[in-house]
Amino acid sequence: MKQAALTLLLSVALPAAALAQDGAGVPVPANQAAGFDRIREGDLRADLGLVASDALQGRMSLQPGDDATVQWVAAEFAKAGLEPAAQDAAGAPSFLQSVPLVEYRPNAAANFVALRSRNATRRWQAPHLVGGYRDDVDITAPLVFAGYGITAPGVSYDDYRGIDAKGRIVVVFEHEPQENDPASRFGGTGNTRYATNRVKALNAQAHGALALVVMAEPNRKHPSNFDRMMRIGGSAKRTPPIPAQALVDDALHIPVITVDDEAGAALLAGTGQSASALQAAIDRALVPQSRAVPGAEVTLHLENTVRSRGTTWNVAGLLKGSDPTLAPETVIISAHHDHDGSNGPEIWHGADDNGSGTVGVVELARAFMANGARPRRSILFTVFAAEERGLLGAYYMAAHPLRPLATTRAMINFDMIGRNEAPSDQTTGLIDIPADTTNRLNLIGAAYSPDYARTVAEANRSVGLVLDDRFDHENALNVFFRSDQFPFVLNNIPAFWFFTGFHPDYHHTTDTADKINYGKMTRILKLAYLSAWRFADEATPPAFVADPPGKR
Repeated sequence: MKQAALTLLLSVALPAAALAQDGAGVPVPANQAAGFDRIREGDLRADLGLVASDALQGRMSLQPGDDATVQWVAAEFAKAGLEPAAQDAAGAPSFLQSVPLVEYRPNAAANFVALRSRNATRRWQAPHLVGGYRDDVDITAPLVFAGYGITAPGVSYDDYRGIDAKGRIVVVFEHEPQENDPASRFGGTGNTRYATNRVKALNAQAHGALALVVMAEPNRKHPSNFDRMMRIGGSAKRTPPIPAQALVDDALHIPVITVDDEAGAALLAGTGQSASALQAAIDRALVPQSRAVPGAEVTLHLENTVRSRGTTWNVAGLLKGSDPTLAPETVIISAHHDHDGSNGPEIWHGADDNGSGTVGVVELARAFMANGARPRRSILFTVFAAEERGLLGAYYMAAHPLRPLATTRAMINFDMIGRNEAPSDQTTGLIDIPADTTNRLNLIGAAYSPDYARTVAEANRSVGLVLDDRFDHENALNVFFRSDQFPFVLNNIPAFWFFTGFHPDYHHTTDTADKINYGKMTRILKLAYLSAWRFADEATPPAFVADPPGKR
C-alpha cells in the first residue's frame, strides 16, 4: 500500500486491498459492464480538446465562450438520451437552469473601513482592505467582536452567546478554533463546515449584523486566506482584476470584507486585550471571548466602478431510476463548466480546471445511458455555472433544487481530475505531496460520510487507484470549501469532491489539454461510474455525519 493512503484506511476502517491496488482485481458486475466499457480515453481527448480550446476563450462566466460550452454540454446530454431536468421561462422542458447574476468591479481606490474611537479616527484602504459587495453601501455602526463567528450546537460552541450583534458591524477571525489539535471537537485538524467566511457571514446576518469584517487569526500557523490566494499567482494577479459576480437573489445580503493584521489589531484594541490574547483564550479551553468594543464605531464604504446583470446556466439532465419506489430519490454527478477567461492575447484554458470535470460528466452520461440496465434511484447529471466566481451555480441549485434535497442521497463532484499532483507555490510548505501521484485520487469530504468512503473504496477494487484523504486533515489550503460539493454538504448531503490535486499550471494560462493524464482520468471516471451505481442501487444509502469528531 502507498503510504499516504493509510490515512483513508484509518478513517474508513477498510482492508488495505480496498484502498490501493497495483491493478484491478474484482470483476465489474455484469449488469454494469457495458457502461463501464463505454468510458473511453479517446472520447475524453476529443472532448477536452474542444472545451479547452482557444476558440472558447477560457470559458469566463457570462462570456460567449462559456455560453458555447453550456450549449455543447446540453447537446451532448440530449444525444446521450438524458431527459431535460429543468424548465425554460415558458415552462417547457430544458437542460438549462438559468442562474441570474450581478457582475461588478469594486472601486479599490475609494473603498475604505474607518474606526472612530475616543474622538480619534483611523481609516484603511487597499491593500489593507480586500473584498467588495454587489451594491454600493455606506454603513456606520457600533463594533462587536464575535470570536470565530461560529454557532455550532452540535459541538456545544457559540461565539454569539451573550452578545448582541443586531444593528452592529461584527469582526471575526478566519478559520476555526483549535484547528491544529487532532482531538478538537471541530473535526480535528481538518476544516469543518463552520470555517468558511460565507457560513460566518450568514451566521452574522442571522444575528442581525449589518456587515462582517474578517481578519486572519493572529496566532495562525498558515498563510492568511488572502496570502494563500496571492501565492497561486496567475489569474489571481491579473490586471485589471477579474470582475466579481454574485447571485441576484443570494441568501447572503450583508457585505463581507477582509482586513489585514494591522487593521484587525486596531479594530480589537478597544476590547482591552490583544487579538492574539483573545484567540489564545478561545483556543485554550474552547470558550468564546466575544464582546462589544466599547466606544468603537466603524464606517464601511463600498462602491463599484461597473455593475451589470447577466444570466448564465447550470446544465442538468436526468436518468430516471428503474424502481418506481426509489426513482424519486437522487444521486448527483457534477462538475463546473466555467473558468477564468482571457485577458487580451492570454487565455486561461482551464483544461484540468475544470474542462476535465465537464467532459467527465458528459462521458458518464453516455456510459449510463449506453448500459442496458439502470440503477434503482435516479441520477442527475449537472454541470454548474460560475464556480470560479464563488460556487454560484451550485449555491443557486441548492437554493432552487431541480430534485428535492431531502431525497438526494449522494453527490460525486469532479473538479480537476486530469493531472498528476505536483508541488507548486500554493502548496509548498503547507502539505506533503507523495513522490508518485500518477495513479492517485484525492477524496475530499470523507469525515462527513464514512459510509460513502467505504462504498468508493469497495468500488475501487475493480479499478485499482490509490485513494488519498490528506486534504481532509489539513487546514491551510481551505480545500474543503473550494468546489461545488460544498453547498450540498451544507444541506446535509453526503458529497465528495474527486480531485487529482494542485500543480504549477493551476489558474495559469498553461493549464492546457496536452498535459492531461488521460489514462488516469479514464480510471477515475470508471471508479465514479461504479460508485454512482452503488449509491443509486444499494438498499441503504450513505449516512451523513453533521459534526465529525476529532481523534479521541
